[in-house]
Amino acid sequence: MSQGKDAVKKRGNKLGFWFFQASLRIFGLAGTYGLLYPVCLYYLLCDRTAVSVSMAYIKRRFKDHNAFQKICEVYRLFIQQGKNLIDRYYVVSGQGQFDTELYGYDKIKTLLNTSQKGAILLTAHVGNWQLAMTALKKLGKTVYLLMRPEDNIAVKEALGIDSEKENVKIISTENFLGGVIEAMDAVNKGHIVSIMGDRPYEYSSVEASFLGEKVSFPYGAFSIAAAARCPVVVLLSAKVSTKKYIIDISHVIEPRYSSKAKKQEEIKGCVREFAGILEDYVARYPSQWFVFHDIWKRNN
Repeated sequence: MSQGKDAVKKRGNKLGFWFFQASLRIFGLAGTYGLLYPVCLYYLLCDRTAVSVSMAYIKRRFKDHNAFQKICEVYRLFIQQGKNLIDRYYVVSGQGQFDTELYGYDKIKTLLNTSQKGAILLTAHVGNWQLAMTALKKLGKTVYLLMRPEDNIAVKEALGIDSEKENVKIISTENFLGGVIEAMDAVNKGHIVSIMGDRPYEYSSVEASFLGEKVSFPYGAFSIAAAARCPVVVLLSAKVSTKKYIIDISHVIEPRYSSKAKKQEEIKGCVREFAGILEDYVARYPSQWFVFHDIWKRNN
């Protein structure tokens, strides 16, 4: 949770992760969840930045709530994020797995089998997208994550975000041209490239309406897909019970340029479609939006 690249306040340290790791071994998954309530209450009372950026989302998602109800929703958001972090470690450490229901598998498998190209996997900070990657193993494709280097050492070591394990590899956005060349090469070889699509950082973006107000979303994923002539598959995940997740890859967007004159408008259409998919998601799973930035604020 942070507000700026130059002033990142890191939350999560080795002692904290050790505490929850030990709790998992002693109390199990459900018992460890119980320990989140006092920890998240501390953040609710003491971390004004975290509360502020969370409230930017909550006040737009729950417009009819009063002030107390909105604070409760922020607390619920913190609890859900904590559960997702614990779940991720639970899997990475080999202590167990979750039941997953995968929507859209046959559709995506057919797309990949009928083309020599791969696909762009468009993700967002919703649900547990890292854990959702494990459900994609059955597609039989290498997944390249186009992402900024994880700079919180404690998070990296505990959750293995940057590890080059099995069929998941990293393409750094700090590479030449932001890693676009490697991404195009991977797609052209039939692989999957995963790109985060909910925050522009310093990248090119266009405006779309999200929860009733304008937000800037990056369009790099759609530009790469249009150039490679491959589909964009939206990856969503949601925790629906203690041991079950729903993974949804049923939404497919096909960016194509009909002409140079219409190029920008067609890209905007793709971004707006993605924004609409995210709106539908938070309508169903309001406590699993983990962007933790005020995306409605300029220069975010």
